[in-house]
Amino acid sequence: MQASDLIKALDLPPGTRVGQRVPKSLLVENGAPTTADKRRINEGIEEIIWVAALKPDTVGVSAVKDETREVVELAVLTLTLRPAAQAGRLLELLHRAIPYPVFLLSTHQEHLTLSLGLKRWSLGESGKTVLDGELVVVELSDKESAAHVAPLCAALALARQPRQSLVTLYQGWMDAALAFQAARISGDFRLAASPEQVRKRQEALLELARLDIRVTALRAAAAKEKQAARLVQLNLELRELENRRKEAQALL
Repeated sequence: MQASDLIKALDLPPGTRVGQRVPKSLLVENGAPTTADKRRINEGIEEIIWVAALKPDTVGVSAVKDETREVVELAVLTLTLRPAAQAGRLLELLHRAIPYPVFLLSTHQEHLTLSLGLKRWSLGESGKTVLDGELVVVELSDKESAAHVAPLCAALALARQPRQSLVTLYQGWMDAALAFQAARISGDFRLAASPEQVRKRQEALLELARLDIRVTALRAAAAKEKQAARLVQLNLELRELENRRKEAQALL
């Protein structure tokens, strides 16, 4: 699976194509709040390509402007990272720097990642945009992903997205990515039937990620524990976390 395969799966009209390289200097100027972030960008990014721009006049879907957000364009980008890059931070910086919601395909060594995140108006700075919630980030190159790549590609096609507005179109892509994340755990790729189900699925995925971090830490502590009473307590905590994981998985 390569970035070009996912771009092909979008089945975008020719009029949306941009195909321009984005200078890293623009990201440094607009998306690097610290000196460390500037260094991460300069040292970690090999190439950014602006693949396509979805606008009302190129895809026939209306823009949105209200008190929450303004979305007049959706961007499709590819990002190539160098081996030593801090991938997670660089994804966040790029999504924050671009004022439009971005469909971002990132290649880091042999790993391909899709990330998406809506934007909203900043509450503290007039005219500025910020990420609206957590990024949805999916790994497309590991073994757990292989069986679900084909249904994901089918679900991402432009013709299958809601067309009430650019926001609903983008949310359709996010819903497909969340279905893919859920399928890697449940084994069943299934698009959510309602916005409420999407919300519950996203909350469950975030809860599972938090629980997995806690379970890993407790198992490491239990492996080193010498006192029997403390080991019993750790095992009870692990059992409780496993029960909570099952409850979260049931919401996927």
